[in-house]
Amino acid sequence: MTKNNPADHINYLKKIYRQKQQEIISRLNEFSKIWDTGNDHDIFCELAFCIFTPQSKAKACWASVTTLCREDLLFRGTPAQIRKNLHCVRFHNKKALYLVNARNLFMRDGRTSVKQVLASFSDPAACRDWLVKNIKGIGYKEASHFLRNVGFGRELAILDRHILRNLVELGVIGEIPESLSRARYLQTERAMLAFAKKVRIPISHLDLLLWYKETGEIFK
Repeated sequence: MTKNNPADHINYLKKIYRQKQQEIISRLNEFSKIWDTGNDHDIFCELAFCIFTPQSKAKACWASVTTLCREDLLFRGTPAQIRKNLHCVRFHNKKALYLVNARNLFMRDGRTSVKQVLASFSDPAACRDWLVKNIKGIGYKEASHFLRNVGFGRELAILDRHILRNLVELGVIGEIPESLSRARYLQTERAMLAFAKKVRIPISHLDLLLWYKETGEIFK
């Protein structure tokens, strides 16, 4: 494969998609089940995961969420208690506070009601805007990731640096931007959506496919 030839990268991507398509579909169906049959606990776990992930390893973040659930701290823990269980999460002091702030935001009549709030939005993009505006520690990438993981945002792009690097290789964008303002994020997302349509790979599949290409596994 020629390093700087987008056509070669596209052909390779299509090849591994043929191999992994059914596995990707199965994973996305699992995400959809969280919305269809899951409860507020299941959905908030995914939000916690996405609050933890910036500049941290995904598996370590999910392990931290699992620990918080086991210790009954996800919904009841103080920032200090939560922080002690984020050993492998970078910026754990801030992220413990972000988690508690998010928990308080979704509190309704003494209980966390994430699903009720999300269901009030008919448009996933509008819901994403609201999440970014109201939850500290959540940007467009994290909000998109969260909504995808609970089956509520399959047409939203999760633009982390791994994905952006692949978009450059594929000729979708010219360079990795230094930062992503809302306008730049949406512009890049539109370019990714157009590319997904062109190569006939749904954008939700494309995200997991590019992650598989980077890591060798389909995770979250």
